Amino acid sequence: MNRQPLLVSLCVVSLAAGLAAAQTPPPPTPATGLRTGGSTAQATTPIVRSLKITILSTMVADEGIGEWGFAALVEADGNRILYDTGARPTTVLENARELKIDLSNVRDVILSHNHADHTGGLVTLRRELARQNPAALSRAHVAPGIFYSRPDGHGGEANTTIAVRRDYEALGGTIIEHTGPAELFPGVWLTGPVPRVYPERNWSVTGQVATPAGLVEDTIPEDQALIFDTDRGLVMLSGCGHAGIVNILDYARHIVRPAPIYAAIGGFHLFAADDAKLDWTAAKLHDMGIQNILGAHCTGLHTVYYLKDKLGLPRQQCLVGAVGAVFTLDKGIAPGRLAQ
Repeated sequence: MNRQPLLVSLCVVSLAAGLAAAQTPPPPTPATGLRTGGSTAQATTPIVRSLKITILSTMVADEGIGEWGFAALVEADGNRILYDTGARPTTVLENARELKIDLSNVRDVILSHNHADHTGGLVTLRRELARQNPAALSRAHVAPGIFYSRPDGHGGEANTTIAVRRDYEALGGTIIEHTGPAELFPGVWLTGPVPRVYPERNWSVTGQVATPAGLVEDTIPEDQALIFDTDRGLVMLSGCGHAGIVNILDYARHIVRPAPIYAAIGGFHLFAADDAKLDWTAAKLHDMGIQNILGAHCTGLHTVYYLKDKLGLPRQQCLVGAVGAVFTLDKGIAPGRLAQ
């Protein structure tokens, strides 16, 4: 397969903030600077040569503040992206400062899905960082469905990201919606919505979402991940993995190239999975040649060590992600003192 540059992006610029959350998105408009992926998108040579991922929000912390949430800073060949923004308004801001990480020159932020533990810091981060650089976190990448209404069952709105969008746009932020995979930077792919080929069902199974087709079970349809194409294989960064870690990695190997999985990093929503599901997951990951796991947030502590044993991975290659934990291509996982 050959990966060919396309001139048409699958992105659309944000609609006006007052539109109803469940309204059908308009057709995508052309944009430059992005390539779209598909089953024919395979690189002749790997592209990302330098990669560093630093966790800025998760439950475990021996530096900074721990919380039920997720965020990570991506640095790939000089390009910087913030992936998710944590739960509390100031957690990522304060953790970055304590870790001596400057986020003011980060323009792009990915929101993996609508849950507040991944979007809660966006408005504060945009407001505070824009004082140093007006372009800081000025572009937020999302997938369709993130702003759909989620009724709370008591006549209220459960989707806090609807209000986050309004406040973010009031601060000059722009929403970019991806209806399919897109290459944000050379070798750095955003999946967009992930097809649910395998029945992993990594969501609450109790929530509902108001779609253009009506009120249906909320499968978190907008869940999206980042994929990095490297000479060691593919690296995946996930916020909660509601689409399912196997579905995400399988899709990555279709839209980028069918390479082994060098690393899976972030939250995989397996904390409540029983042994049978973890056995199935481990078998699929083994078939994909996975070499490193840094499981944070909703992955589950037991899950990480269960997968390590099932996959036969060395201790330093399957660890719990903590605030300040780092993954790099050249050195692998640096988990911090508590999680090592």
